[in-house]
Amino acid sequence: MARKNIVAGNWKMNNNATQTQELIQGLKSSLEGITLNSRVVIAPTFVNLSSAVSSTEGTAIEVSAQNMHQADSGAYTGEISADMLKDIDIQTVILGHSERRTYFGEGDELLKEKVNTALAKELEVIFCFGELLEDRKSDNHFAVVESQLKNVLFDLKADQWKNIVLAYEPVWAIGTGETASPEQAQEMHAFIRSLIENQYGAEVSEDVSILYGGSVKPGNAQEIFSKKDVDGGLIGGASLKVQDFTEIIKAI
Repeated sequence: MARKNIVAGNWKMNNNATQTQELIQGLKSSLEGITLNSRVVIAPTFVNLSSAVSSTEGTAIEVSAQNMHQADSGAYTGEISADMLKDIDIQTVILGHSERRTYFGEGDELLKEKVNTALAKELEVIFCFGELLEDRKSDNHFAVVESQLKNVLFDLKADQWKNIVLAYEPVWAIGTGETASPEQAQEMHAFIRSLIENQYGAEVSEDVSILYGGSVKPGNAQEIFSKKDVDGGLIGGASLKVQDFTEIIKAI
């Protein structure tokens, strides 16, 4: 199974119902007639997931959730379970985003539970990880990334990796306007793939898609995506603008 290119838009806590529909309709129109070289995924807020699924039906656009709880059900006010996502035809969930780690204290142990639950429920996981600026400055970035991957994912069986997509986020390059150079992105992505190969073998490492997430814009997307081990992007702010997101999708 050859790995796929993926361009995923994480819409975070943006867009009410009307704005979500406007963005989806704009994206549908702009992608019409384009031959896609990647999967296109959007991740609206929880309250807009169901309508997003309905309005993208029959198109190439897939809908993902931004998060989920690790328990099947229970007294977890404000939380959403995997079964609730599946019930509205969500097949993919983003887990471990740097904002979840930073603002909500999600660590490796909790994320391991979430990943295991998602995979048990046959959801695809876009798993996010990456280093802080101080890690990069202290030359500790490889060790941090290795730790995050090993602690959460390296107890998985090889066949479970078919439902894992990796998204490397240099945290210092999210929402700051800073971007890792294409060479820095490739260096880290190659390192990540080598870790997986050492643990699981070449077939698993070659099949897993590794996305870059860190201030991808129309102006830098093509150069970043051209790197051998970069299989697309997890896009934040630029995915909220139809023209920018379309240009990034076309860049691959």
